[in-house]
Amino acid sequence: MTAAALIAGIARNRLETIAQREAKRFAIGRPRSRAALEAGAGSYLDRVPMHWMKDWPMPFPMLVTKAEGARIEDLDGFGIDDFCLGDTGSMFGHSPAPVAKAIRRQATRGLTYMLPTEAALEAGGLLTERFGDFRWQIATTATDANRFALRVARAVTGRPKVLVFNGCYHGTLDDTMVELQGGVTVARSGLVGQVADLTLGAVAAEFNDLAGVEAALKAGDVAAILTEPVMTNSCMVLPDPGFHDALRTLATRYGALLVIDETHTISSGLGGYTGVHGLDPDIFVVGKCVAGGMPTAVWGLRADVAARFAAYDAQRPAGHSGMGTTLSGNPMQFACLKATLAEVMTEAAYAHMEKGAARLEAGLARVIEKHGAPWHVVRVGARVEFICAPGPLRNGTEAAAAHQPQVEAVLHTALLNRGCLIAPFHNMMLVSPATKKRQIDRLISAFDDILTDLF
Repeated sequence: MTAAALIAGIARNRLETIAQREAKRFAIGRPRSRAALEAGAGSYLDRVPMHWMKDWPMPFPMLVTKAEGARIEDLDGFGIDDFCLGDTGSMFGHSPAPVAKAIRRQATRGLTYMLPTEAALEAGGLLTERFGDFRWQIATTATDANRFALRVARAVTGRPKVLVFNGCYHGTLDDTMVELQGGVTVARSGLVGQVADLTLGAVAAEFNDLAGVEAALKAGDVAAILTEPVMTNSCMVLPDPGFHDALRTLATRYGALLVIDETHTISSGLGGYTGVHGLDPDIFVVGKCVAGGMPTAVWGLRADVAARFAAYDAQRPAGHSGMGTTLSGNPMQFACLKATLAEVMTEAAYAHMEKGAARLEAGLARVIEKHGAPWHVVRVGARVEFICAPGPLRNGTEAAAAHQPQVEAVLHTALLNRGCLIAPFHNMMLVSPATKKRQIDRLISAFDDILTDLF
């Protein structure tokens, strides 16, 4: 069979046949969800509350009725092993008991009042205990946290640009919506309503390309390097040995701040990748699961950066800072943040997650080898991804080339039809403290069943 007749090693006609079969199986099995959507979705733009809900590969969205631990149930009565876990938002499982208790308790005391609580003070100490000596601020999303962190970086350095890595993901932050084309930084294609020239405030380099990073820094206009420790939200890319130490050295040498965004790599272990691997950022950002699924993000400044910002802030003209949102820092966030940091995000929880993720990684790799698929598996702590291309990958360009949307769509729907949910935008799976060994084994078995059909 010619290469043109294959996609990720699979015969195209076979892939199309299985895609049609799995889509039909999903639709036939969910008449109640389909009827409810037809009756009630018309009030929403494009018939979904958030546009990305259309990006699930299934023919139409499931309607979830309940989620508990590492299981969800839908309107048609299906029980599903959840390895997506809200794309990390529920990484510690759905509604952990300490968080649910904190929500019930705080609900009787008010939801928002723009003032701190005792729980806020306790949460601040727990943040430092978990992630290191930073001066913290609270946001609602990691997008906002990254946005505010970059404002501080530009303020204290007096420089306009952020250096990001080609193919990166830092939420919907405008400053990061650039990519490399022919070695030149340009705005990402497909941005909605984009009018500003994003290259005035950003420059892109390839992940693991230290020479490219240094070349960008030599211009003298970079306020901060913003990076995940591992590239995620794509085909996952691991850092080369010594890459992060070199980033720290280069940032210091050229007067830029190093911002580490741990929103996805908090899967790495207690303290995130930064804690596990001893990274030394000037600014630390984490969101998603940090408050057990309650919309919350945090960003923190090292003491010296905080002092520089205080000096800047004391001298700036009176007026709006462009930082902060009314509902951020509300008492419900602090109640959930405190409960998560103190009782949910523990060494014991991560030990369970790590053990389960290692089992999943090994099982998926065995299935790939068994079927001779030209694929590979990557793991960062509790986060596991199968990638439908050979590996390892070294940068965003390679990650984009490895992405196989047609194959991934079939796999996602087929896994769901066999009772397993993985993340919709890539092949990401998470193991939570609530995930059972039998759930992991069911996912491996379902993966084997599908590859048996495909290959």
